[in-house]
Amino acid sequence: MNQLRIRTLLGLFVGTGVVSWAGARLWDSVGTLPGVPLAAPIVLAVIAAVLTATALSLRARLRAQRDREPGAKGVDPLMAARALVFGQSSALVAALISGLYGGVGIFLLGSLDVPVRRDQAVYAGFSVLAGIAVVAAALFLERVCKLPEDDDTPHPPGTEARGV
Repeated sequence: MNQLRIRTLLGLFVGTGVVSWAGARLWDSVGTLPGVPLAAPIVLAVIAAVLTATALSLRARLRAQRDREPGAKGVDPLMAARALVFGQSSALVAALISGLYGGVGIFLLGSLDVPVRRDQAVYAGFSVLAGIAVVAAALFLERVCKLPEDDDTPHPPGTEARGV
């Protein structure tokens, strides 16, 4: 499984932000811009909390298993893989959603004198922050689930004895 790249996530965030900003301008010129739901930052924050709790739990279980503590509960590799896939997909979706609400939020900054639009801009800002938290939690989970580097590389004959 490939690691998440910060450049990919940033590209998704910026690209979606630009498109959503342009879309918000167009939509507002022909009608009423749909609002940012209050649940958006809440749902993203819950996902970030779940990812963080999963990462902390896996880290503690892996550490106990590595230290051979008595009664240590092992980590099922399939469960760790599922957690990793959930984290990576959550990070990608959070980058898209954060870009979407970031672009809308930037558009709404031009009309902060209207109370409804000011509230929408605040919700959009909190959504971006919660999306960043999801990405950070997913990267932490990915780091926890990373396997140690294998030392299966073949050495030239005679180099093992010299420690090279």
